[in-house]
Amino acid sequence: MDESEIAPPAKRVFPPLYVSTGDASIDRLAFFHVLEKLKTQKRTGWLDNKIPNAESISDHMYRMALLAMCTSDSTLDVSKCVMMAVVHDLAEAQVGDITPHEGISKQEKQRLEAEAMHNFVHDMLHSSPAALRIEALWNEYEEGETDEAKFVKDLDRLEMALQAREYETTHALDLQPFFDSSLPRLRHSEVKQWGEDLAQTRSNGHDR
Repeated sequence: MDESEIAPPAKRVFPPLYVSTGDASIDRLAFFHVLEKLKTQKRTGWLDNKIPNAESISDHMYRMALLAMCTSDSTLDVSKCVMMAVVHDLAEAQVGDITPHEGISKQEKQRLEAEAMHNFVHDMLHSSPAALRIEALWNEYEEGETDEAKFVKDLDRLEMALQAREYETTHALDLQPFFDSSLPRLRHSEVKQWGEDLAQTRSNGHDR
C-alpha cells in the first residue's frame, strides 16, 4: 500500500457540553451520571500498548487516593491530598484521557479540560459550595504550586509506574518508556523512595 493511502489516526470527537436545565436537582443528577464515564473510559496510554482489560480513569485515581493516605509526611494536608487525587482527572469524564501523540497541543488540552470543569461546576452543580471546593482542588493541582499539589503530581507519576510494572508482569511486556517518563521526575522524598523501591524490585524481578 502506498503511504498516501494510509488513513491518518482517527481524530478524537468530544461530546457536547451539558446544557443546564435550570433545575438544580436535575442538573446535579446529570453530573452524578457523567461520573460513570470515569469508570468506563480506559487510560489511553495502555490502549496504545494493546493492554487487554486496561485500567479506567477512576481506577487510576482511586489508587492515588490510597497512596496519599500512606504518606508519613506530617507537613501535608493529607485529607486535601486524597480529595485532590480523586478530582485531578475529573475533566476526563468529558474529554477523555488525551495523550500527546493525538496531535492536540498542551494549550488546547488545558482549554478543553478547563471548559469541562466550568461546565461541571457552574452548569451542572450550580456553583454550590461543594462544587466550588471541587473546582478549587482541581485548579490547585493544575497550578502545581502548593506542597499538596506537587505531592499528588508525584503520586500520579508513581501510580502509572506501579501499573506499568503490573502489566509487565501480567502480560510479559517491556514498558520501559513508562518508567523513564515517571520515576526520574519524582521529587517528594518519600514518593521518590517508593519509586526507588519499585525500580529495585523490578530490577531484581521480585515484585510480588
